[in-house]
Amino acid sequence: MTNILICDDDRDIVAALKIYLSGQGYNLLEAYTGGQALEIVSNFDVHLILMDIMMPELDGITATARLREKSNVPIILLTAKSESSDKVLGLNIGADDYITKPFDPVEVLARVKSQLRRYTMLGGRESRPDTLVIGSIELSDSAKTVTVDGEPVNLTPIEYNILKMLMESPGKVYSSSEIYEQAWNDTAIGNESAVAVHIRHLREKIEINPSEPRYIKVVWGRGYKIEGGKSGE
Repeated sequence: MTNILICDDDRDIVAALKIYLSGQGYNLLEAYTGGQALEIVSNFDVHLILMDIMMPELDGITATARLREKSNVPIILLTAKSESSDKVLGLNIGADDYITKPFDPVEVLARVKSQLRRYTMLGGRESRPDTLVIGSIELSDSAKTVTVDGEPVNLTPIEYNILKMLMESPGKVYSSSEIYEQAWNDTAIGNESAVAVHIRHLREKIEINPSEPRYIKVVWGRGYKIEGGKSGE
């Protein structure tokens, strides 16, 4: 089923857009701030967003910019005629189209179908190849950055190398020797204990409770692995 998110702080506009799009077989989701929209996109497979520009807490322009950091989902801006400069800014940062208020129901449906058709033809939503995501951890290899729950985390080069190695193969168990040789690019003989130290430091930076890790788990007698954030070992 196609999930469409309607985001506008005016509940009457959300209700009107739902009426326009009803009967098309879409599953319609609602948000009233940019922050709510980001949360919904993180929890649902959204295929198109109708995004108002002027909203409290987090406006549509900022929300669009944040979405474009990790998703190519089509975004249609909902704009007033007086918001022409914001409309141009929104298009420049990655919005796909815009609809000017007051809405023509026929135009709304036509633009929605057009964007969904393009999205489908281009293969739909794809993660950026240089970005790894597990739970609330996101690693961008091109930017060499790591965030947890959207907040930047400062890692040393060795910590970064270890995290990247584990995130590239979630669930796979790596021995201390394997981790050392890849993270340090050196022979591991006699140096395996350094891995445990760096794993501990890494957990302190990415885990809520390092003593009860959600992500980086030890497999006794074998090594370490990363999982998707479920409670456990």
